Amino acid sequence: MKKFEFFSKFTDAVIVVNGKGDAVYRNNAFKRYFPDFGSLEKFSHNLNFDICPLSSENMEVYSPVYHALNSKEDFSAHISCEIRQIQYFDMTAIKKAGYTVIIFHDMTVNVKSEDLHRQSEKIRQDYEKLAAENEDLQKIRQKAQSQAIRIALVNNVSNIIRESVDISQILRSALKELSIMFGAYKGYYAEYEKENSFLIKEIYGCGTSRKISFDGNTCKALDEKEIFVCNCLKEYTDAKPFKQPVMRIIVPVHQAGNLMGIIVLLSYQRRELNEEIEILEAISSQLAGAITRAELYQKNVQALEELKETQLQLINAEKMASLGQLVAGVAHEINTPVASIKSNNTIVKKLLSKLKDAEFAEVLKDINDIDFEAIQRISNLVISLKKFVRLDEAELQEANINHELDLTLDLIRHETKNRIEVVKDYGEIPSIRCFPNMLNQVFTNILVNACQAIEDSGTIKITTRHEGGRVTVKIKDSGCGIPQNQLNEIFTAGFTTKGAGVGTGLGLAICTKIIKKHGGEIIANSEEGLGSEFIITIRSK
Repeated sequence: MKKFEFFSKFTDAVIVVNGKGDAVYRNNAFKRYFPDFGSLEKFSHNLNFDICPLSSENMEVYSPVYHALNSKEDFSAHISCEIRQIQYFDMTAIKKAGYTVIIFHDMTVNVKSEDLHRQSEKIRQDYEKLAAENEDLQKIRQKAQSQAIRIALVNNVSNIIRESVDISQILRSALKELSIMFGAYKGYYAEYEKENSFLIKEIYGCGTSRKISFDGNTCKALDEKEIFVCNCLKEYTDAKPFKQPVMRIIVPVHQAGNLMGIIVLLSYQRRELNEEIEILEAISSQLAGAITRAELYQKNVQALEELKETQLQLINAEKMASLGQLVAGVAHEINTPVASIKSNNTIVKKLLSKLKDAEFAEVLKDINDIDFEAIQRISNLVISLKKFVRLDEAELQEANINHELDLTLDLIRHETKNRIEVVKDYGEIPSIRCFPNMLNQVFTNILVNACQAIEDSGTIKITTRHEGGRVTVKIKDSGCGIPQNQLNEIFTAGFTTKGAGVGTGLGLAICTKIIKKHGGEIIANSEEGLGSEFIITIRSK
């Protein structure tokens, strides 16, 4: 009809319906949007909106066109149309002179834009969550590394105590390890004399032996057997003031409830000590036992051999128990958050395939892959530590020697990394009944000795074979070697090639006892300047 021709200029789709319900006019925009229009009834069936009658058997009442035509007043609604694809419109129906003019304003772009915005917001939130989880993972990794350093410290101090009955050597070495850990420029052990009086016996860093005393707060903490940490301007009561505040750590060393002495560490660092307190308490306890045992040794030379064996057994048990407790704590603290992050990592990986932005999805995928690799590395580290300690394996166990060697190499990787090439020539070795924990101590002792014998860079070759019901393990290094006149004495308790004040020769003596317990033997071949080879044979049946 010509009277409706002015609708032809509309960019919105327009259809005019007369009082009988017949479509009498459609503008060009309507024809472009709905080219397949056949009849008004069929067309209305493709339209939907959010108004739902409570109860009606008439399907037409679900169509917005029905309401537009039957409404006595102007009518408007947000509708969707699904013909070839889903489109969204603001529909307005105007009543005029017996006609109903229905205008469809296209809102598809706006609706889809809102959907994209919601999707983008969801992706942004997921990304922020992933970033937060990645940050947590980094903290867990740092915590794991920090725990590993502390375990190494306990292990080093335990080795010092195990390998020496010389009080001065024990204290010097322990002070050195503690000073390195806490960044201390000075550390010393002061022996308790009476009341508030101490005598400095051993020093790491500058200083001389002298009598010292402390203020009331420090004495109160020592009386309560507490580690005292503070930032102070004076080292002790009558000392000269520092030019700037210094962090002072005082660790009491008790034996049977009695104060034996104190360890004092001085550092320019400023940091909170949390988990380190537990490490200091453990080391203090071990030092107390070591000092007591060393004093007994000095007072009773005739009982030296018996004292050494008792010392070795106790220290070894303390070492493994302490190490096991630390490992159990690490495993518990790490496994729970790692499991949660691993689960989220998997969920995110599945969601990435649904992202429409391929470039953004690729970036998130790379981040997700990096996180997955980090999770695996942390999990493998915890598993290796738990397997190495084996606190629950006090009885004979089935174990594969090749696997135990690999486990030991993983745990001493810091000794070989970027310096020593490890060549493995493993044979087909059946599982044997043994004490894996003890064998790991033997392998660790020999391999660490081999690493120490190599000054700069070199090679360690490990060969395993199984013949005639016996397993043979050969560990050969390219180190400095052992003089021939000392070769027959290296397995004797008390003999050491490390020089005065460095070792007591107790490590290889223990190795010999462990191998004999397994029905085997250990021998050494060496030539000075050309390296050493240790050959271990173990009964496999």
